[in-house]
Amino acid sequence: MRTAAYRERRIRRLVGRAISDFGLIENRDRILVALSGGKDSWTLLHMLESLRQRAPVQFSLVPVTVHPGFPGFETGLMETYLRSRSPEYRIVRAPIHETMLDKLSSDDTPCSLCARIRRGVLYTQAVELGCTKIALGHHREDFIETLLLNQFYNGRIKAMTPRLTADDGRNVVIRPLVYAAEDDIIRFALAAGFPVTCCACPSCGDPDMKRVKIKKLLADLERDQPGIKSSLLAALSNVDRRHLPFKSSERYSMLRKE
Repeated sequence: MRTAAYRERRIRRLVGRAISDFGLIENRDRILVALSGGKDSWTLLHMLESLRQRAPVQFSLVPVTVHPGFPGFETGLMETYLRSRSPEYRIVRAPIHETMLDKLSSDDTPCSLCARIRRGVLYTQAVELGCTKIALGHHREDFIETLLLNQFYNGRIKAMTPRLTADDGRNVVIRPLVYAAEDDIIRFALAAGFPVTCCACPSCGDPDMKRVKIKKLLADLERDQPGIKSSLLAALSNVDRRHLPFKSSERYSMLRKE
């Protein structure tokens, strides 16, 4: 039986490994932690704070919540929890709900629009707060699901990266939970008693959404063949480009770069 303490140590070790593997945190970094209020962002904040207290380098954390304006999204419990722990905690309202009502039809998927607005708010806040990095709570399954979504629906081999320099050339996004399994995060967050807050998005959990379907597919595959998720994640860093069907001009360009 895996205890809460075991899961905490396991997740912290995987976060430390990701930081080392991808150079996610450097001395004197000031990190904006995107705190949505969900299980992933709470776990991310907890693990980074735990590592901060024992790390050989100095860095600081600034939790920032983007309030989407959805009816039912409450921040009271979050504020109470963080008041004595993170004095720089900040809530920023964004017109996500209003924009969705104005721009999207009932058949449109709101996730990409919501993500773009949130990202813009976080980038602006990072500059205002003097932060050198923005930490997001994407875990192992998020990486894998994004890979399959792009392959199945967009015809692209593309996922996420643990460290990304934004198009503005100024902001750096990091994803320290890349190696952490969602199931471990769920169980740890529950045991830790974090004030998990529902995003209140009206489309959250819709069974017809593509990501929900991909998540179910992966769960079924993992149940039949344990280890498939780990293999898919490993494949993202183990690409044999010689055995992919590049067109002749693309292949020539690729070989010249090598």
